[in-house]
Amino acid sequence: MLPYATLLTVDKTTATPVFVQISDQLHQLIQAGTLSAGQRLPGTRQLANLLGVNRQTIVAAYDEGLVQGWLESRSGSGTFVAMHLPEVKPQPLAETETAINQQPGYTVETHPALHRPLLINSGGLTLDDGFPDVRLAPMAELARAYRSYFRWGNPQQHFGYADTKGHPLLREQLSRHLNETRGLQTTPDNVLVGRGSIMGLYLTCQTLLRPCDVAVTGETTWAGATMNIRQTGATLLTVAVDEHGLDVEALAALCARQTVRLVYVTPHHHYPTTVTLRADRRVRLLQLAEQYGFAILEDDYDYDFHYLSRPILPLASADRNGMVVYVGSLTKSVAPAFRVGYVVAPTALIDELARLRRIIDRQGDQILEFAVAQLFKDGDMKRHFRKALRTYHARRNYFCNLLSTELSDRLTFQKPDGGMAVWAQFDPNIDMPKMVERAGQAGLFLSSGLTHNPPGRQLNGTRLGFASSTEQELEQAVAVLKRVLYPTPTPPR
Repeated sequence: MLPYATLLTVDKTTATPVFVQISDQLHQLIQAGTLSAGQRLPGTRQLANLLGVNRQTIVAAYDEGLVQGWLESRSGSGTFVAMHLPEVKPQPLAETETAINQQPGYTVETHPALHRPLLINSGGLTLDDGFPDVRLAPMAELARAYRSYFRWGNPQQHFGYADTKGHPLLREQLSRHLNETRGLQTTPDNVLVGRGSIMGLYLTCQTLLRPCDVAVTGETTWAGATMNIRQTGATLLTVAVDEHGLDVEALAALCARQTVRLVYVTPHHHYPTTVTLRADRRVRLLQLAEQYGFAILEDDYDYDFHYLSRPILPLASADRNGMVVYVGSLTKSVAPAFRVGYVVAPTALIDELARLRRIIDRQGDQILEFAVAQLFKDGDMKRHFRKALRTYHARRNYFCNLLSTELSDRLTFQKPDGGMAVWAQFDPNIDMPKMVERAGQAGLFLSSGLTHNPPGRQLNGTRLGFASSTEQELEQAVAVLKRVLYPTPTPPR
């Protein structure tokens, strides 16, 4: 007989009933091949004595196995492992046991384009990619709006399946907000609410691009966009970006040579360099889209924060022929945890995006979307934008002054007209990864900027986010950078 007293263990301190523990362990022994098909199990009294439990516990464990089909009972003969189970050869014991295998037993194709560092805020000093200060988020107002959800309307409607395009109240409020602030001419039918702008980019790329297509971005651009384009199998080409934004004449020359299906741009504050696409280039880009029939995917990730003057209206505001797909998000305006983004486009595309969205995410977070809609409706979101704009404007000025006075001979930058980060290019002799490593050891997180490098070029630049830090925190962060960048205790002023 097998050493059941050793193979089966009972832990009476856990919440799992003892008969379930025994039943599960028997199943595991069968699956491992330790117990083979047709093998007779000990009698209930015998096994109860071996394990020191009540006989009825063993009866319950056997009954569980009978119900699940692992065991079978033969009248007058006892309980056996079911005969219909396939033969399993016992596997040799590994030197170390793990909770789950690190590698599957089947082939998994990896996509190099998807290998991108995951940004997680671990606290402490940070000059991030350009994130909002979550401490400014209207938390009390959001909590109040959450509570109102449970008192409003029909509960069956609230907690059942809903529109794949997003909560109707939020689509209505977003349409109104975008029309008022961005000069768009939309209805709620032109709006799809998703989980951040990244979902909007994914849905749009998957819908518009095929492996035979060509998509174009600037040679410096957001990695999240290039990942989505490459994932479709489309060919990705780039054109230059200068101090006035995307080089649209280079794009025109490219379009004259081959068919372009989609152009991805961040015209308000180009990512990562923060430059604004000049007015004449905006007009020319729309003309090229109409002439050559490509879609413009406009990512307006930080429209709400422009300090020089009124924000420049998006391309979508001047689009009269349905060439622009406009994508935005509240994750940069409020907090990354608020996974609320939107796509604005002609209704035929919105309908198709909603059909695709349904197979990966049946619907969004209805409670969050309702609560955010209430913030727009009650004016709380506008008040938050005004407060955040004043705060980030002051932080931009303070941070740029610190960089100029403390680090001027180690990096160069242009004071950004808007956004939440400074594009800083460091002295070519500075090893960016080593600098970032030393800064991390001193308690400051920042990016090495390697992901911003075009193929074959070393920009030695990175984005230094200022919006998420107070002036005191920015001062401390620059002090750390100063210690890292200057080898002498008293650097020259």
